Amino acid sequence: MGPEILVPFFIFGGGALVAISFSPIGKAFARRLGGGKDEAAESTALAELDTLRQELQALRGEVGDVQERLDFAERLLAQARTQGKLTGGGQ
Repeated sequence: MGPEILVPFFIFGGGALVAISFSPIGKAFARRLGGGKDEAAESTALAELDTLRQELQALRGEVGDVQERLDFAERLLAQARTQGKLTGGGQ
């Protein structure tokens, strides 16, 4: 492998690096390395996090309601079974 192979390698490799550095991926990589904060993205992420927390709270309430209904249905079935109103099944 002589020096003549290194010339095209540096030309094409350097061109690819320049192209990548101007792409959105390159810009994101540069922001990540530089440690710069994107205030708009951070505020958007925090707003989305608050929305997700509210949805989670609503889902927890719904699961609690479903659990109460299930407990009620289990009590009714147990009561009917002890009174002999419920048979073994239809199979």
